[in-house]
Amino acid sequence: MGISYSAFLTQIRNYTEVDSTVLTDNIIAQFLRNVELDVANKVDYDDLRKYFTSTLTANNKFATMPADTKVVRGVFVATTVGGSLSSGTVVYAEKRDQSFIREFNNTGATGLPKYWANYDDFTIMVAPTPDVAYPIEVEIIREAPSFTSTNNTYLSTYEQNLLLYGVLTEAFSYLKGPMDLYNLNKTKYDEELQAFALIQMGRRRRGEYDDGVPRIQINSPPPNTTL
Repeated sequence: MGISYSAFLTQIRNYTEVDSTVLTDNIIAQFLRNVELDVANKVDYDDLRKYFTSTLTANNKFATMPADTKVVRGVFVATTVGGSLSSGTVVYAEKRDQSFIREFNNTGATGLPKYWANYDDFTIMVAPTPDVAYPIEVEIIREAPSFTSTNNTYLSTYEQNLLLYGVLTEAFSYLKGPMDLYNLNKTKYDEELQAFALIQMGRRRRGEYDDGVPRIQINSPPPNTTL
């Protein structure tokens, strides 16, 4: 069960032994956001992987992504207009560079899009230019959501220690507190981050049927053969 936002603020002030006149709600909120963005930049965790459906516009090579898109992972195109992405034939469009798309579309070719490329932060371009309105499904990595008084997140629910040690690291740096406390919390934050990455980018990305269970090497002394 996740921690409440008010309880989290109290926890930070208790650990740092300062009150709200020093660490205001806004200051802690900024520390928290810094940590959330740092985690999202370093760990590709499943909660940030989202899917959305849309429809390409005939004779328009551009498609707009959601405002919280950070990375476009893949684009699926239904081969029939009015068809369903959950049934029928769906083509996985191949990722290409923007220059490839421009050169491909320079011939004026239209049809079922086979390629896509990033155009800007929230727009992709496809080739060939769609001749009709094809349905698409796009896989994205979204911007990390914010833990607030009105919104719990995956990290606040399941990775409280990660947020705690990350925010404490920010806090002790801001307070210019004892270096031993800063180093202690930074070490704990790095350990929690590594453990989180091991689960999200390790165990959740591998199939134990094919790859087996991850094993940790354990140093074991040789058996005692002395009689």
